[in-house]
Amino acid sequence: MRRPLLLAGGVLLFLLVAGYGASFLLYGDNVPRGVHVHGIDLSGKSPAAAASSLQSGLAVEAGRPLTLVADDVRLSLVPSSVGLRVDLDATIAEARSAGLFARLRGLFGARRDVDPRPQVRADALKAALAALSPRVDRPVREGSVVFHGVTPVAVQPLAGRKLDVDGAVDAVRSSYLRSSSIPLPVSLDKVKVRADEVDKALADAQTAVAGPVVVDVEGKSISVLPLDIARGLTFVASGDGLKPKVDGAKVLDSLDGRLRAVEQLPVNATYDVASGTPVLVPSRDGRTVPADGLAAALTDVLGSPTPRRTSVSLKVTAPRVTTERARGLGIREQIGTFTTHHPCCAPRVTNIHTIADIVDGYLVLPGETFSLNGVVGRRDTARGFVQAPQILRGQFVKDVGGGVSQFATTIFNAVFFSGLRDVQHTPHSYYISRYPPGRESTVSFPQPDFRFMDDAPSGVLIKTSFTATSVTVTFWGTKRYDITSESGPRTRVKPFGTEYVDRPDCTRSAGAEGFDIVVTRVFSVGGHVVKREPFKTRYLPEPHFVCGKPPPGQPAKQPPPGSPSSASPAPSPTPSG
Repeated sequence: MRRPLLLAGGVLLFLLVAGYGASFLLYGDNVPRGVHVHGIDLSGKSPAAAASSLQSGLAVEAGRPLTLVADDVRLSLVPSSVGLRVDLDATIAEARSAGLFARLRGLFGARRDVDPRPQVRADALKAALAALSPRVDRPVREGSVVFHGVTPVAVQPLAGRKLDVDGAVDAVRSSYLRSSSIPLPVSLDKVKVRADEVDKALADAQTAVAGPVVVDVEGKSISVLPLDIARGLTFVASGDGLKPKVDGAKVLDSLDGRLRAVEQLPVNATYDVASGTPVLVPSRDGRTVPADGLAAALTDVLGSPTPRRTSVSLKVTAPRVTTERARGLGIREQIGTFTTHHPCCAPRVTNIHTIADIVDGYLVLPGETFSLNGVVGRRDTARGFVQAPQILRGQFVKDVGGGVSQFATTIFNAVFFSGLRDVQHTPHSYYISRYPPGRESTVSFPQPDFRFMDDAPSGVLIKTSFTATSVTVTFWGTKRYDITSESGPRTRVKPFGTEYVDRPDCTRSAGAEGFDIVVTRVFSVGGHVVKREPFKTRYLPEPHFVCGKPPPGQPAKQPPPGSPSSASPAPSPTPSG
């Protein structure tokens, strides 16, 4: 029995060896029979011929942009941009590396498929994928509820994701010419709030703004309307879904003038200087609705059906400057004053008077920086500001609060002659003849601001006054210096051109030359100069603004006579009054 088996095995071995030898006799170093690369038959071809067949057969497909898919984002990548191509030598070597059985099977007509071997500049591919990653990456978005007016809107949760760039490099390299669409690995950042929890919060929000809440405040009442609630209500993620959170400060801001019926604001101490001698005016504590107390009171009832009622107690609120603090500030005498003039009765005069009233009596503490925008805030019609011309982006336009730069110039000069530290002042784009050249300032909201620092050991009282044709700012405190001003000559004088402005809010102007000037603040003590401080200012030429369209065939911006330029210089965007 063993002998026939051995004989059969020997015959089989002989056939295998003979077949393998026959394959080499037939094909030698050429690609064995039956080998295909990406559908291209390389049977019996020499390495050079196989390389030529692959190069021509794969040329179109190998250079075609790749479609990359990262989650639900489809991207495209051009192979040549990252050096991605078929490695012909490696692919043909793989095609020729058939073993014994593969060669025998090929002799009998069996097919062997070999994948193309890719070659790529890995650093370039990684950089390209990193550049594409912002189209895939996104932060996690937790579910929430937001308000559009008084209408609550659900924000559904969305998982965050991030492209795995290193994994994407491997995916592109291994799938090149193997797939028409290459999936890229993406890591997901799961959300904490489920969609059903968002739906529940939406229902809670709808209940919260279903009607007003009447708040009892120590015998008086105030109505918190649905819009007030919506402005202060948010929903935050917690361990068991979304929970409502009331921002009491935002609700108080929304209530605005209605609060005057139930609370008394604190009043800062100041000084009355009508007699020429400062007389202390005491401060007064306030009794105000506390933001945290209002938030807690509203939170307790927002989940209840209407009508709803709650209560809150007032808290004592100390003023910024108490009587005791003001008494020790050294407010004894005038330390500086300045007056600017203007024509009577224009809308800008209303704004000058309004801002002067707001600032009047303000006490600046030692070491404190006074910000005009910080004290006054945005100019609005609710406090009496009106529309008036100002310079914006180099042109005269109308805006609420126009003209307040005259007050900024006046207070800047009061700072100048009081010897206080200038922190921020911005000259106008164009010189305005009613102001001293090099000693003026513009202001707008939120920028440019006007700021100065009380760098004296004593405080500074700001007093303002005005007539129909002037405004005055006077500083009181403890005098340290005698201040004088020295003005240099006008240099770099530049002529002005003409500019046509075809807008309803156009304000005409005669035009003015541009120039540079240096003004020096001279500090003296007892008749001796102790310090000199230069202020350098550059004014652009103010165009001759003409309201309307330019004559036919002429440009809107016309250079000064004799100038080779075809357009006037671009002014800096400093608002003006």
